[in-house]
Amino acid sequence: MFARAASRTLQAASSPLKLTARRYSTTPGGANNNAAMIGAAALAAGAGGYYIYSNASTTKAAAAAKAAPAAAAAASAVADAAAPTNATFTGGKQGWVPLEVENVDTLNHNTKLVRFKLPEPGQVSGMEAASALLTKFKPEGADKPVIRPYTAVSDDDATGHIDLLVKKYEGGAMSSHIHSLQPGDKLDVKGPIVKYKWTPNKHEEVALVAGGTGITPMYQLIKAIFKSPAAAADQTKVTLVFGNISEKDILLHKELREIENTFPQRFRAFYVLEKPEDAQFAGTKGYITKDLLKQVLPEPKNGDKIKVFVCGPPGLMNAVSGNKKSPADQGDLTGALQELGYAKDQVLKL
Repeated sequence: MFARAASRTLQAASSPLKLTARRYSTTPGGANNNAAMIGAAALAAGAGGYYIYSNASTTKAAAAAKAAPAAAAAASAVADAAAPTNATFTGGKQGWVPLEVENVDTLNHNTKLVRFKLPEPGQVSGMEAASALLTKFKPEGADKPVIRPYTAVSDDDATGHIDLLVKKYEGGAMSSHIHSLQPGDKLDVKGPIVKYKWTPNKHEEVALVAGGTGITPMYQLIKAIFKSPAAAADQTKVTLVFGNISEKDILLHKELREIENTFPQRFRAFYVLEKPEDAQFAGTKGYITKDLLKQVLPEPKNGDKIKVFVCGPPGLMNAVSGNKKSPADQGDLTGALQELGYAKDQVLKL
């Protein structure tokens, strides 16, 4: 594993990767610690610790066994409390819901954060990890509408609004349309399309390999694990490998650093830039490679204790896992993950 470094980045690809000493930190982050962190630490202590294998006596084991039903009931109560009771999107046969643009923020040269009002101020979106929604509009003079999936980056329990992080691609009909929207304009939306239903501690370790706006479903999972109402019971460890062109393309960087500083024992992020502009950039220069993944991801021999999620542009998908054949067909596992020995059922292409 790996020792905690302040930047959570690797040495340049052209240099030897000094990773043998890196581990998850065993001490909390600095000023960003909060009550949630304290609660998570208390839970870990009560459970005997996350990283330390307990050789407890028979008496202690019996006490823990007696406490287990109460803990399970508490976790169930948290999950029940978190279930949306007034959701805008309910899936199934629900039709398209027109949402009005409330606000548009320009984040960089090609990415905007668009906030849409939900029909009622007290409603939640109904999205959950890991799920997507569909957007639709019909270009003037076109025979058919354009339909594209997106992942919301707003909190699942946020009321009255839902946020989309949209990167404009050259020739991208939907991304260009969304970038043209102004407050008061409307967009047809439906969902959720659940891709992988997350529950606390579903896996001991999760690896996320993302490129560009492929970070959005990963961020949705990260928030479910660390920030959702059910997160207090979740002890999953998470490794993120995030590739981009340059520093200005690293989306949600502030949010990711905040989570890493709050949960250094369980979350680590590695940044890879094709063309870093800062000469002091301490991460990996180039691309996400098999050698990099071999050194930072949990080992495939751990079976269903781990899950690897991959999302990004076609080039990244081809290199890391192979692309999906269709939205409903994952296709064969190829690329670096297959070469490293991961099984198809250990990997999900988002």
